[in-house]
Amino acid sequence: MTTTPDYQLYRDSFGRLIFTGNEGSTHEALPVRAFPIGAPDEGIALVDPHGHELAWIERLDDLPVELRQLVESELASREFMPAIERIIDVSSFATPSTWTVITDRGETKLILKGEEDIRRLTPPALLIADSNSIQYLIRDRQALDAHSRKILDRFL
Repeated sequence: MTTTPDYQLYRDSFGRLIFTGNEGSTHEALPVRAFPIGAPDEGIALVDPHGHELAWIERLDDLPVELRQLVESELASREFMPAIERIIDVSSFATPSTWTVITDRGETKLILKGEEDIRRLTPPALLIADSNSIQYLIRDRQALDAHSRKILDRFL
């Protein structure tokens, strides 16, 4: 069910997302997901540059299409979390090691500093931080091919 919020969002001439409240005040707005992995389309706060909440969005689907597109495009420009689809090779089963992986954004190499950089999320998801602090998501480790699961199991 789409509802009309009591605020407006638009992009200014500098490309920033601007929030105008029903009382007329305007602020630069940044959307922030409350649960970026577990429920990415639910619980999104619009905050000012100082982190103060301007509005709360229960579900993206509740917004009118044009507002939803603005929020989604802003989220996409700020978030970078490639999802690992396949592990091709690792340089060593000791850390640090260089991993060659296929992600939803193409093939890349990452350096795993230590096993503690692989975090278990709500099963069956994992989050892997590389040496450059880029977060890689494995949505479902059981859905990986056998070769990838075998490599991953050596580090878990």
